[in-house]
Amino acid sequence: MARADQIEIALRIMVEHPVIGVFHSLQAKDDQPLDPKCSREGETLRFDFPIRVGPGPKFFGDQVRREGPVRRFVYVRIGKMAGDAFSPWSRRMKIDIHDIDGDLLDRAARTGGVIEMTILGTAGDGTPACATVRPTARRLVER
Repeated sequence: MARADQIEIALRIMVEHPVIGVFHSLQAKDDQPLDPKCSREGETLRFDFPIRVGPGPKFFGDQVRREGPVRRFVYVRIGKMAGDAFSPWSRRMKIDIHDIDGDLLDRAARTGGVIEMTILGTAGDGTPACATVRPTARRLVER
């Protein structure tokens, strides 16, 4: 698909209640940590990045990963995977984007707003959340 058929949309992942002292990062295209952040007092971690959306919708971008013909997602790396060699954790969160509501995508494209997805950063056992993490909220916010 030609880039001319794609619209750039801003995404934001908000990691609420991350485990204090544990680094998180986006995963770059070369599988390296990108923009590592660490919560010092339980504050929410914020990751902003662009994606491109084409007809279908189909999703593209440096942070977009694929699984099968439809599933598209973004990884948030944790602990060692986020660049902290001394962390006891080496995990990733998989956050689906292929299921973002079409109306939300259209409004973001039309207004230039940011699609903000909120996820919980701590699992039920008190360790960093990992595997597929479902957003607790998706909304459109102003830049």
